[in-house]
Order: sequence, then structure tokens, then C-alpha cells
Amino acid sequence: MATNLSRRSFLLAAPLAAQAPRDWSGKTPVRYPEPDVVVLDQRFAKYKIGNTPIQRLHTGMLWAEGPAWNGVGRYLVWSDIPNNVQMRWLEEDGHVSVFRNPAGNSNGNTFDWQGRQIACEHGNRRVLRYEANGKTTVLADKWQGKTLNAPNDVVVHPDGDIWFTDPGYGSLLDYEGNKGELLLKEAVYRIDGKTGKMDMVTDEIFKPNGLCFSPDYKKLYIADTGATHNPQAPKNIKVWDVADGKTLRNGRQFSSMELAGKGAGLADGIRADVDGNVWVGAGWVGPGYDGVHVFAPSGERIGMILLPEICSNVCFGGAKRNRLFMTGSQSLYAVYLETRGAHIA
Repeated sequence: MATNLSRRSFLLAAPLAAQAPRDWSGKTPVRYPEPDVVVLDQRFAKYKIGNTPIQRLHTGMLWAEGPAWNGVGRYLVWSDIPNNVQMRWLEEDGHVSVFRNPAGNSNGNTFDWQGRQIACEHGNRRVLRYEANGKTTVLADKWQGKTLNAPNDVVVHPDGDIWFTDPGYGSLLDYEGNKGELLLKEAVYRIDGKTGKMDMVTDEIFKPNGLCFSPDYKKLYIADTGATHNPQAPKNIKVWDVADGKTLRNGRQFSSMELAGKGAGLADGIRADVDGNVWVGAGWVGPGYDGVHVFAPSGERIGMILLPEICSNVCFGGAKRNRLFMTGSQSLYAVYLETRGAHIA
């Protein structure tokens, strides 16, 4: 029977045949359209490209985290926290190598507006910047005279300020850092890019984890993973209004990580696209949940990218910033999307 199905609608349609178990080596290609990019709401349909796959770019890590894209070098850097190394993937030929060893059991990474890498070091309980001359600068290691817990994730503001979370996971076990007492209430901090002065912006969250700004930098989103150690903690993402680029106001829930029929997992690393959608590394539930959850600016879950592993973090990269890189526990994944990342790393 003839139909008027457009090519785009055809590419986005569900596959007619059942999918065989997926071969992530790439030797057996997946059938288009990519079945593991899931449209939950038609607002997400325009971001799914019908003839592109999720690819596993590398595997063999212990706990992959903190992906950040370097646009000048055309490479992705990320952390393998337990192995105490930073890894690098080259866009030119897909080559993967150890970028830094040791790396202070680094977790989150980003690049500032001068192209310098900033890393949150679990092992050394500090935020570090790698300078253009190869030296390093400690940006933060104490608050009011007490050692930080273990900085986790970091973002930069166009005014040069650096915002980071300090939940302390790297100090709870020797596996991801150095086991030690948490001396501070878990909190989020801002480092003034001009003076280096540090301010606490909020401690109204159990364990602040991933964070990102809205495209206009008027909102800050923060994932709460406090449920790992506190049964009273919500499994959600919160959002604050950013006042004058310096302080936070009106903290509230942005989205719950509860998924009907699956339960509630944890949000981890997060990034925003140019349309204000929030892309969330998620997991700790199982198949049909673990991967990336995508929330509209209004907070509704509109799409998912299902992975065979828990997804710790995400970032946009590539020449057009339209490729989502995903650190999934032991592997690095990527998929092209019809949107672009809102920020530089």
C-alpha cells in the first residue's frame, strides 16, 4: 500500500524488525533509525537524526568521568578516576591515549575562555588549572581555613568566574581518591575570575554533583546525588536563578529522576543545548533507564539515549558542537544530534 511517509518521518519511525543484541564493536552495524535514541515527546523528535548511530569510541576504563571538548585542539579529554589518569580522544583519527598520569584522581573537567583546562581533583581535594606554559595553578583547596571535601564538577561563566561542586565522593573511599574526613558541609562555590576570591553560593542541597548554566547564564542547574548516602535526599535536579552573574536565588526542583515503570535513578553530569534543554547523565536503575535523559526547559523529560552502562557525564563537542560525548562507566560513547551545545566545554 502506498503511503505519503516523508523521508524524515521514515528515518524517525520505529524499526519494523526486532533488533538483535547490539554489537558495540562496530563490526555489525545497528539498523537505522537508531533504536536507542528514544523520543518520549515530539519536542525531542527534531533532535534525533534518523541515519546516525550511537558509537562506542573507547572502552577499558574503571570509572570514566568529566568529558570536556577542546575546540582548538579538536580533542576530548576525560577522567578515569580510579586509574588516576586523564584520557584523550583525537577527532582527526579517533586515536585514544593517556593524556595525564598521574592526574590527582581528577573528576570533572572543563576549559575556560582562554582555552586552559580546569580539573576537579578528588585525590588532592582541589580545583586546578593547567596553564599554557605547562605549569599549574591551584584555584581552590580550602574554604574558611578547612580543606575542601573533594571537588566534583566545574563550569565557567563568560565573566571568567569558575563555579564548582564539592560533594566529597573522592574522600569517602581510597578507590577514587584518598579516604578522609569531610570537614565541610557539601556546597557549591564560585571563584572570582579576576581576584581569585571564593564564595559559597549554596549549600541547600544534599550532595551537589553535575552543574550547568542555561544558555543565557540566567539559571544554574545542579544535580543532587545525596541519595547515595542519605535516604531523605531527593533524586532530582534543582535550578536557581543567577543574580548579577554572582549569586543564586529561588532554588527549586527542576525535574525528578523518577521514570514511570522504571523507578528513580540518579542524575550525574549535565549540560545544556542552545535551546535550553538539559542533557543528563543518568543511571543506577538498569536497562531502559541508564544513559542520558533529556529535559525540556520547562522540566519535562522529552527523550532518552539508552546505553548499556551507567552514564556518568556528558558534553557537546565536534567541529559544529553537535556531537554528544558520553562517559558511560567503562566506556566512551558519542552520537550526532540536530542541536548544539550552549557552552564552550
